[in-house]
Amino acid sequence: MTTRLDDLRAEIDAIDAQLVELLNRRARLGLEAGRAKARAGRPVADPEREREVLSRVAAANDGPLPDEYLVALYAGLIETIRRLEEGEAAESSAG
Repeated sequence: MTTRLDDLRAEIDAIDAQLVELLNRRARLGLEAGRAKARAGRPVADPEREREVLSRVAAANDGPLPDEYLVALYAGLIETIRRLEEGEAAESSAG
C-alpha cells in the first residue's frame, strides 16, 4: 500500500510541476495580451472575453471536478493575471 501511495504522490508532484509551468506560461501570455490591449488603448478588463474563457473551461470539463469549482479556479487565475496586467499598465504610465 505504501508503495502505491508513494507512486501516486510522485505522479501528483510531477503533475503539480507541469501545472505550475503551464500556469506561468498562461500568465506570460496574459501579460502579452495586456500589453497589446494597452497599445490599442483598450481597458485591461474584458468581461466578455472572461465569460467566454469560463464557458469554454466548463464545456471542456469531463470531471471529476465539478464545473463550478473548476470555473472558480479559472476565475481566480483570470483575476490574478488581470492584476498583473494592471500593475504593468500602472508602471508603464508612471515611467
